[in-house]
Amino acid sequence: MKGIRFSLEQDEIQVDCAYDGEEALEFARNNQYDIILLDVMLPKLTGFEVCQQIREFSNVPIIMLTARGDDMDKILGLEYGADDYITKPFNILEVKARIKAIMRRIEPKRVAGEQPKVIESGELRLDCEGRRAYISGQEIGLTAKEFEVLELLMLNPNKVYSRENLLQIVWGVDYPGDVRTVDVHIRRLREKVEQNPSEPRYVHTKWGVGYYFLNA
Repeated sequence: MKGIRFSLEQDEIQVDCAYDGEEALEFARNNQYDIILLDVMLPKLTGFEVCQQIREFSNVPIIMLTARGDDMDKILGLEYGADDYITKPFNILEVKARIKAIMRRIEPKRVAGEQPKVIESGELRLDCEGRRAYISGQEIGLTAKEFEVLELLMLNPNKVYSRENLLQIVWGVDYPGDVRTVDVHIRRLREKVEQNPSEPRYVHTKWGVGYYFLNA
C-alpha cells in the first residue's frame, strides 16, 4: 500500500492510509473521501465487512483490491456494495486508470441542457446533479454504479440494454469484469427501489435480451 500511496501522491492526490479494518471504518466515518481503495485482506475486520458497514452510512465509490482472481471474491465485493474490483498483482497505472474513470463518471454534468436535472417516474425521483435517489420523498442509498445504471435506464425509458451494453457504458470498454457484475448491480438496485423486487415496477428484464426502465 505504501507504493500505491506514494504513486498517488506524486499525482497530487491526498491519501489517508488505514492499516486494519477498524481503522479504515473509523477513517470513513470521520472524513469525506472522493473514493476508497479497500483491500479484502485486512486484520480485525475484512475488506468485505468494512465495505458492508460503510454502505450503511455512505455511498462513496469503493474499489476492492482482491488477492486472488477468484470469481467469488469479486462477486462478494459487489454484493457488499463495492463499485469496482482489481485483482492482485496489479499495475499502479491500472489503479490510477480505474480511479480516474470512476471520478470522471461521478463529476456533475457541466453542459447546460445536456440532460434533465431531475427525473421522476411514479414514486421514484432521481436528482442527477446531486446524485441522489428518492422513493416517496425518502432518500435511498445507491452506490455510484447503481446510480449510473439507474440514471442511464431512466434517461432512456423502454430502451432495452443488453448486459454487455451496460457493462461497456457504465463500467467502460476496458473493464475486465464480466456481465455478472451487471446482474449483481441490477438485483441490488431492485432491492432498493422496488416495493417487490421479484415483481419490479421500474427496472424490468427482457428475457434473453437485457434490462429496461418502464415509466410508472
